[in-house]
Amino acid sequence: MEGIDLNKLWNILLFQEKDPLLFNSAFFLFFFGLFLLIYTITYRFNTLRVYLLTLFSLYFFYKTCGWYVGFILITAVFDYHIGHTIYRCKKKKLKKAWLLLSVIVNLGLLIYFKYTNFFIGILNDFAHQELNPLKLILPIGISFYTFENLSYTVDVYNGEFKPVTRFIDYLFFLSFFPKLMMGPIVRAADFIPQINKEPFVTNKQVGEGLYLITAGIIKKVIISDFINANYVIHVFENPSIHTGIECLLAIYGYAMVIYCDFSGYSDMAIGMGKWMGFEININFLSPYQSATVTEFWRRWHISLSSWLKDYVYIPLGGNRKGKFSTYKNLIITMLIGGFWHGASWNFIFWGALHGIALAVDKLRYKLGRKHLIVLPYSKKATNVLATMITFHFICLGWIFFRCDAFNDSLIMIRQIGTNFNINLLKALYTSYSPVIWMIAAAFLLHGISLNIENKFKHLLVKIPLPLKILYFIVFIYIAIQCKQADVIKPVYLQF
Repeated sequence: MEGIDLNKLWNILLFQEKDPLLFNSAFFLFFFGLFLLIYTITYRFNTLRVYLLTLFSLYFFYKTCGWYVGFILITAVFDYHIGHTIYRCKKKKLKKAWLLLSVIVNLGLLIYFKYTNFFIGILNDFAHQELNPLKLILPIGISFYTFENLSYTVDVYNGEFKPVTRFIDYLFFLSFFPKLMMGPIVRAADFIPQINKEPFVTNKQVGEGLYLITAGIIKKVIISDFINANYVIHVFENPSIHTGIECLLAIYGYAMVIYCDFSGYSDMAIGMGKWMGFEININFLSPYQSATVTEFWRRWHISLSSWLKDYVYIPLGGNRKGKFSTYKNLIITMLIGGFWHGASWNFIFWGALHGIALAVDKLRYKLGRKHLIVLPYSKKATNVLATMITFHFICLGWIFFRCDAFNDSLIMIRQIGTNFNINLLKALYTSYSPVIWMIAAAFLLHGISLNIENKFKHLLVKIPLPLKILYFIVFIYIAIQCKQADVIKPVYLQF
């Protein structure tokens, strides 16, 4: 065709390793808009809708990670059949054997790609070997869909969920593109029953989806990327050359970067799901307003914390086998949660910190003390102080979570403790005032009450569709103007 470069068009449609398809890319906005146009015409035909969404999801995943899309197809086939086999088995031992096979295969793939080189490094260090690391690329999203597969087979084994009858429904559940790469972790029991309900998108879902998508863009594109690109990345790259006050600002900045980045992505995923008539559970609930670490994990990455509770903590024994066993189970669960995030001693230490803190919380509750410090005659002041202490403990954990090496974490802590240099505060503000104001704005937005959020959400539900579309177009234009020049990949993409 004259005037159209077909080769260039074809290359755009193929996977680009250096430019994976992300929610904040221009190509995704265009392609998702085209998809929604087709979807609005076809979504009332249930079977066609399922196939269309599955194909789009698989293509989306291909554009993100190339031919690693094959892994989600393989695991879908495997766990679909394993689920039916477990369900048909009459003997308990045989059912358990099939479940064990599912666990071994799913975790085996995850361990091979994510942790092989970590274990090779340990072997080299402790056994004085010189084994070369393998040239492995971590398939994007494998940590999330592995947990979804496992929750499905475990729920079928426990008799809590009947296996899905159509393979396409299971593949659709596993590959549903909004939550595929970075969650939320969705359970089959919550999602699959929605597939065969009457296809219908309510005005409420359209309005709430609009709110969540735009809120997610504010968090990720406008706030997180700005703070990250203009300050946080530079300090964490080499904390030894920065003073303690610079490091502390970077930690506060990173606290908002990781929250706005990950919760922003989750908001967009949940909002897109609503636009297609599917409900995905909320994943974040103002976590830095928590007065205890236990409360933090009820508000932070809720889909992961609830998964760890139901499939790790409770099977280990939960709190049913005495105090010591309860504390041990909490620490083991959080060690697994830390290791799930990545093959690094930093993540293991981060998980251990949170496990110990949860155990301390449990001990305090046993002793009848909600907070470590209680101010006389002032319940509100006690709660504010407890929230501040909890936030700074979470920030301590973020140091180990973000630093590339364990030693860098210690250097950053040492800089804050021994080289704070408060005299640089004015110069720091002069040099980085936009970043400081953006961090402050992020904290203010995080502090907005749920009541105010719901009022604005209700307003977007009430306005007519043409105004919704106009609002979205204007919003996207503003977001493009505020976008960083370089695409900043989501933090949880590496997990």
